[in-house]
Amino acid sequence: MQQKLEKLLPYVQKPARYAGGEWNSIKKEWNSVKVRMAFAFPDVYEVGMSYLGLQILYNLVNQREDALMERTFAPWVDMETIMRREKVPLFTLESHRPVKDFDILAFTLQYEMTFTNILNMLDLAGLPLESACRDEKMPLVIAGGPCAFNPEPLADFIDLFVLGEGEEVLNEIIDTYIEAKEKNLSRRELLFKLAGLEGIYVPSFYQVEYHGNGKIKSVSPKYPGVPPVVNKRVLKDMNKAPFPTHSIVPSLGAVHDRVMLEVQRGCTRGCRFCQAGVLYRPVREKEPEILLKQAEELVKNTGYNEISLTSLSTADYSKVRPLIKALLDEHSQKGVNVSLPSLRVDAFSVDMAKEVQRVRRSTLTFAPEAGTQRLRDVINKGVTEENLIKAVTAAFAAGWHSIKLYFMIGLPTETYEDLDGIANLARAVVKAGLEQGVSRRRLKVTVSASSFVPKSHTPFQWEPQDKLEELRNKQKYLKEKLKDKYIVFNYHDSKVSFLEAALSRGDRRLGPVLKQAFEIGCRFDGWDECFKYEKWLEAFEGTGITPQWYAYQRYDYDDILPWDHINTGVSKRYLILEHKKAVKEEVTADCRSGRCPGCGLCPSLDIKPLVLGGEDHAQI
Repeated sequence: MQQKLEKLLPYVQKPARYAGGEWNSIKKEWNSVKVRMAFAFPDVYEVGMSYLGLQILYNLVNQREDALMERTFAPWVDMETIMRREKVPLFTLESHRPVKDFDILAFTLQYEMTFTNILNMLDLAGLPLESACRDEKMPLVIAGGPCAFNPEPLADFIDLFVLGEGEEVLNEIIDTYIEAKEKNLSRRELLFKLAGLEGIYVPSFYQVEYHGNGKIKSVSPKYPGVPPVVNKRVLKDMNKAPFPTHSIVPSLGAVHDRVMLEVQRGCTRGCRFCQAGVLYRPVREKEPEILLKQAEELVKNTGYNEISLTSLSTADYSKVRPLIKALLDEHSQKGVNVSLPSLRVDAFSVDMAKEVQRVRRSTLTFAPEAGTQRLRDVINKGVTEENLIKAVTAAFAAGWHSIKLYFMIGLPTETYEDLDGIANLARAVVKAGLEQGVSRRRLKVTVSASSFVPKSHTPFQWEPQDKLEELRNKQKYLKEKLKDKYIVFNYHDSKVSFLEAALSRGDRRLGPVLKQAFEIGCRFDGWDECFKYEKWLEAFEGTGITPQWYAYQRYDYDDILPWDHINTGVSKRYLILEHKKAVKEEVTADCRSGRCPGCGLCPSLDIKPLVLGGEDHAQI
């Protein structure tokens, strides 16, 4: 395989995507281990190598003497063409072995629009798409990640789904696999053993019945001993969590090409559209001493000149200021910058940004999400226009001249007055910049508007998406409203958001749609240059299913949702209460303020909720 690749790689755009051999990558002796895993990221190398979860799980498995993990990524269209023409199967980067030779093929599900890439990778590997058609000699195909919390559209293709945090369960999967192998158990017997682990969902062990109106009547186990509801796995102590300090350094620029230092996991802000805020609860922090040691090791072992403090809301980390000071004291003299990828809309965040970006200064990004206070209360965003103007004024006064603002359109209850609010906020930010004396030639406010996609396990899971034509009209309306020499307006393709909504709310009946979409050429659907909307419509039409039924469906509280048998630990009762509060435009306080909103997760895990306090968070 290696010799063949050396002849082929000169004919593709970025050969380094497929070459392997990166600094800190691990190549183990094939016959020295009992279990061989291939981690599959269903997008290009540069995107996949930016995913911290890959680095964590790669480190976790390769620390074991009895297991190995290698990596494979979705080949770009030029490489796929060559691979199919030359009959080169999907391979891993470490050993360039065919993926089909591995025991376990593990996909991560980060984004619904990568689903056809998963089918394409299975096909390139020489594996049957449907799990029911794979034999004893073929790898077990597993998948985890946020999209696994509605696994049903992929139920036909994946042997089992891992729900929750992989560090908590992956060793158990490997141990069970080794035990089954030693006892010479069949594939089916292995799946029964794995289904007994908490956090493992084997879709072939469940049957789904439907009402005449198309809604779900029931989802139930086919066999005794299979749990009717599958609970997510949660890592309770982040201080003891495995974390890579010899992370792989990509051979070409990744999307996030820097040290990624995870300071905490989870977010308690309670934005009602946000799935991650539910899936990664509760908040668990790492102690600064551990973070400082990990940062020191990572900088030494990778050579990166930037440390990114990653989490869903880094500015909410309770010891963020002393951590930043300690990191800068240690690393700034070496030209190593510290960055905060997520900022709150307040002057406190700007003050921190000013401190951390003294080595290199980049654009500041804030996410008001909605244009009016009424709609921000609906989504429980917890910020005001005053917060934003104070923050950007502080930023302009501190020397920034470029600000990015993120909004979402199509949110539940949105009106055109809310869109006017987006334009008004953008102009108010421009005014603040001019008043602070920012050069008229350099002042720039970028407004980005994505389209609301209702997600499972959120208070808005019952809500429909805006009709496609309505989203387009709103984008056109905003484009006219934001005509200003200081403002740049960007928006996402509403057709992609429409299909994302159909897949994110889908059930098992979408399996044939995905298969047909793959067969007629859908690949890299999240990439503008590859997205083929007409082919997707053709795939839906060919299977007699309409995407509108899924995207525009308004569910009732007593409906059985496609994902109701998957338990995040946050109760459905709580989500219903939050939805009702949204309709009433009522807000819910951050539970880290000390007022528990009653989501039900912490007591079920026997975890004491983290309550903020101290000087750093007096303003929250």
